[in-house]
Formats: sequence, C-alpha cells, structure tokens
Amino acid sequence: MKIVFMGTPDYAAHALECLIEAGHEIALVITNPDKPAGRGGRIAMSEVKQTALAHDLEIFQPVKIRANEAAARLESVQADVGVVAAFGQILTERNLSAPRLGCVNLHASLLPAYRGSSPIQQAILDGIDVTGVTTMQMDAGIDTGDILLQQKCSIDADETAGSLFDKLTRIGGELIVKTLNELEAGRITPVRQDETLATKTAKIGKEQGHIDWSRDAVYIERLIRAMSPWPSAYSKLPEGGMLKIWRAHPVEEAPAGRPGEIVEITKDALIIRCGTGALCVEEVQAEGRKRMRVHDFLLGAKPETGSVLQ
Repeated sequence: MKIVFMGTPDYAAHALECLIEAGHEIALVITNPDKPAGRGGRIAMSEVKQTALAHDLEIFQPVKIRANEAAARLESVQADVGVVAAFGQILTERNLSAPRLGCVNLHASLLPAYRGSSPIQQAILDGIDVTGVTTMQMDAGIDTGDILLQQKCSIDADETAGSLFDKLTRIGGELIVKTLNELEAGRITPVRQDETLATKTAKIGKEQGHIDWSRDAVYIERLIRAMSPWPSAYSKLPEGGMLKIWRAHPVEEAPAGRPGEIVEITKDALIIRCGTGALCVEEVQAEGRKRMRVHDFLLGAKPETGSVLQ
C-alpha cells in the first residue's frame, strides 16, 4: 500500500521500520520539527526522522499539520492510507480524509480504556494485569475512532513504564502490519467503541513524579514503576536536594511514624512510612549522583531515622 506515515518518537519509529520491512511504499514521512534537547540545548531530530533518513524517505516537518499548506501537501501524495503513531499533533477532518482509506492510528492501550497521551503509565498506576495495543480508524475525536484490531499484553508485577513501552512497541509494529494487510484485503469489520467503558489519561509532566507519602505504600510503589524512566519518582531530602527512588516494595510491618518519615535504616534499605503501610526502598539516586543501590548510597550519605522526606 502507498502510505503517508505520521509519528515522532521511537514507538512510532519501530512501526515505520516494520512497515518498510513488510514491503509497503512509504510515500511521505511526516514528523515534528527538530527541537533543542538535553542540557546543552543541541537541536535533535525525532526518532522517526532518523529512521526515515536511514531509508532515504521523503520527510515533511510542519509546525502545524492543520495549516492549509500542510494539508495540501498531505493531499498531494494521494496515498492509500495514513498511519499515525504518537505523532503529537491533532489532525483535522481534511487531514484525515486525504488518504483514500483514511488514517489508521496505533494506540498503546485496549481502547476504549486509556485514551489520551499516557496510557502506559496509567495502566501501571492502576495496577491492572493486562493492557495491549489497538489499531483504529481515526475520526475527529481523541482516540475515539472505530477499532480495527487489538492485541493483548500482560503487565508483570515488577513492570516499569519503560519495560512495558518496549513490549507494546514490539506488539504495535506487528499489529500495524497485520492491520494494513487485512484492511487491503477487505477482511476487517470496524467495531464502534463503547463510550460507557471509555477512560482518559492526561499528559505526564515532571510534577507527576513527586511522591505524596500520605498515599498508601502499594500505590506509591506503582507510582515509582509508572514514572520510570521518565519523569522518575522523587522526593525531597530534609537537608535539601532531590532523591529519586527507582526500586522499592511495600512492607506491612514497620515502626510507626509520620508519612515520609524514615523509620528504619538497614544496610540495604530505607524503610519509609506511608499513609498506609511502609515502603522498603532499595535503589535511589541523589541529586547530581548516579543511580545506585541503597547499600552504596549509605556509604556516602548519612540519613537519620526520624527525618521526613517531603
């Protein structure tokens, strides 16, 4: 099929690679403009652009896909289908109708659950056991289009957003190829989403990683995994400075204390009280330091029992 591909991060780049390997014609790759990244502010290309360059594909980087000139460029391709994966811009009706078969979106949840921009993190936060990937026929809404195909994926007890992202990326690449093959053969019957089952997710920002120690220990442990690797779960040390927490597990029996209080220190862990229960912290990262086991952290840092993380 003749495809216009729209996407930006590595999740989308893998899907693009899979479509290329499957023999589809990628007539145009649309991705967001290059932008400063990292502490040095060096201009960086999106992962999708890097993939497109590696395959010598035509690239278009509109600031606004909704603009008339961008819409006209999309229409000029006369593609069979548009494939959209984590593009980062909202398409108009004109954009969606430009390809002959419309646009197909690759979304990292089992729709209608977890619409929006953070389905992976929210699935871990909610403690569910199964999520997956959906391909859908896009409409003007946010992840509201008819379902084409779905593939389930289990969420392990120690799953982080990073590890689940990797699993769903692999599944998504396979599913988009299968979807286009079935769509071209006329073997897919779109299924309308059940609005009564719809849930939404919001964009994740750095502030979402700040730990509220008044929450129960089970929830905080899920937050730590959901925020890994970005923006990471963190708290503030009593003496100042940020402490990122990378690995922990809930414990039922621990000394009494206030939420956020370090109630016990062992050679390998910090035991911190929560609103309900306590958290045994095993891996941390102090501000300006590398990620390390608590055992190694304690060789240099000297936290005291009774001190309270904020």
